[in-house]
Amino acid sequence: MRNFLSLVFILAASGAYAQSFSATLSPPWDGINVPEGQQCHLYDGNGATPEISVSGLPAGTAMVRVEFNDKSYEPLSEDGGHGVIGFVVSSTDAVLPSVPGMTADLPAGTEVLAAARTGGQYASPGYLPPCSGGRGNRYTADVIALDAAGVELGRLALEIGKY
Repeated sequence: MRNFLSLVFILAASGAYAQSFSATLSPPWDGINVPEGQQCHLYDGNGATPEISVSGLPAGTAMVRVEFNDKSYEPLSEDGGHGVIGFVVSSTDAVLPSVPGMTADLPAGTEVLAAARTGGQYASPGYLPPCSGGRGNRYTADVIALDAAGVELGRLALEIGKY
């Protein structure tokens, strides 16, 4: 199962060369179903981002940008519809810690780069946990390696699970 979740992609950082890295979810996240309690508060959850282990990040990576999306709901299906979180890294291998949803108050070394694109009762100043009410929506994360200037060095798509 772990090998299934360990997604490795060849990433083109530019037309001149390619880099690759991998990312895996930590339990209880399995990439198939959103764990119980990790949904939004509207559905009696207190969700947080999954912990993600990354390895083999391109040389020069200073931050990992994670864009959370709901692929089943078009308005939030790309570019971090459920929020974008930045994680400062200092080596080619790192553990991106779980951070709470529905807040912009995050631990040191993490920051909200873009709030969820939601409003009304779904509004969140940061990450919006899965909030489809258990209809089987497909949640993903785009994991993006950035250098200190914010230039993209590589990316991969990671399945978070269905809820």
